[in-house]
Amino acid sequence: MYKLDRTAFKASTVEEASEHASYYKSLSWQERLRITMYLNSIAFRLVGIPEPRMDKTVFKVRARN
Repeated sequence: MYKLDRTAFKASTVEEASEHASYYKSLSWQERLRITMYLNSIAFRLVGIPEPRMDKTVFKVRARN
């Protein structure tokens, strides 16, 4: 099971967060998605290994009544 690496990131101040928000809003949605995928790989210690595949046998499709 993959565990979140809580030591990979640090808390930021409100001012720092505001600066980051304005920077990321200036990027395209494709660039933001790429950055998000990279940060997730760092958070779950997946850097340098291929993305894990989803086990589709775990989920079931059923109709909602």
